[in-house]
Amino acid sequence: MLTSLSQKFEGIFSRLKSRGKLSEKDVRDTAREVRRALLEADVNFRVAKQFVARIEERMVGEEVVKSFTPTQQVIKIVNEELTELLGGEAVPFHLQAPTAAVMVVGLQGSGKTTFCAKLANFLRKNGRKPILVALDVYRPAAVDQLEVLGRQIDIPVATGPAHEKDVVTLFENARALAREKMCDTLILDTAGRLQIDDEMMAELERLRSAADPEETLFVLDSMTGQEAVNVAAEFKNRIDFSGVVLTKLDGDARGGAALSVRSVTGAPIRFAGVGEKIGDLDVFHPGRLAGRILGMGDMLSLIEKTEEAIGAEEAGRLEKRIREQTFDLADFREQLKRVRSMGPLDDILKMIPGASRAMAKGLAVDEQQIDQIEAMINSMTLDERSNPQIIDGSRRKRIAAGSGTSVQAVNQMLKQFQQMKKMMKSMTKMQKRMKLPFSFN
Repeated sequence: MLTSLSQKFEGIFSRLKSRGKLSEKDVRDTAREVRRALLEADVNFRVAKQFVARIEERMVGEEVVKSFTPTQQVIKIVNEELTELLGGEAVPFHLQAPTAAVMVVGLQGSGKTTFCAKLANFLRKNGRKPILVALDVYRPAAVDQLEVLGRQIDIPVATGPAHEKDVVTLFENARALAREKMCDTLILDTAGRLQIDDEMMAELERLRSAADPEETLFVLDSMTGQEAVNVAAEFKNRIDFSGVVLTKLDGDARGGAALSVRSVTGAPIRFAGVGEKIGDLDVFHPGRLAGRILGMGDMLSLIEKTEEAIGAEEAGRLEKRIREQTFDLADFREQLKRVRSMGPLDDILKMIPGASRAMAKGLAVDEQQIDQIEAMINSMTLDERSNPQIIDGSRRKRIAAGSGTSVQAVNQMLKQFQQMKKMMKSMTKMQKRMKLPFSFN
């Protein structure tokens, strides 16, 4: 998630730490490096300029140059301004109307249809009864794609006859079907285009007038940079959407779209797509993304994801074993299985403060290695799983042969296990400092 930008910021802060106290020249140089990092991430030029002006003013105004902990002060300022740039506070997504419509708009290929299914799944978990409405009458596969996604999550899909091309008529038919099925939320999957045109906008304006949606969401592909933000601004002028959805934020996005869209359109970012699975949709929290960009981790998101994957009862048991230092390789195997349901392992580890630096030193685990790790642990005796310190050279050879791996792989797995134990212990300590209910839920 915005790995390139995160690495650039980490490099900037690392150079600051080596200087001790900062001069005014150091402050100016830092501001210039931040500006360069933002521009290379394809952030809108005006947004980058205003952002750098604010942090430079604060770094001088808050007397960073006289501070005994100047680097921490700089990181604090950049974190606060980055959070503000991304929107400040999360905007909850709660539909108020007994029967509501949510209109989803955006360019073709931005991930609208998949997002509609993710949103339906999200709303159902929050007590709504959604129906997906297929209104893309131009892309041949759009209706089929929505029907497939609807079947996957057992959500009804409203489609019309192939000859019907009027989106208002299709919406009215869908609304009647929603009443029949007692659905309270219509999610409108509208047509996208390769570029904005008057015909497209006129169609969306007619649909918006007929549907009177409680929310209108613009879906923005995080991979496309600031050019997509310019498109979003044009949509805002014509459709006046209430929020933005960032898709593919888990990919190799440079960050331009995420960091520019709030300032350019004035609309808050409401959701972030963080994977290909239907459940890979997060309510957008500006402060959490800012923390991850700056290598500060994202403990709250990790706690929420783990709660969903593990559950409170198992989390309490796990926390107790970590606290009592009885967490063993059998526990390690079970937790790796659960982690799979939480998204890419590297992304999960990056939520832990300081983990980015540890991963750079070899902590990162390839997704495909999990099967090998399970095979190695399955090749151990119960005593070895409970007491890994007894695993000597001859035992490692036996485990490697039994799992079809190498002694080097066994050595690496045991090292990763010890590192994970340390990180989990630090998470428990952080939970107590943050006064969270428990560490892993």
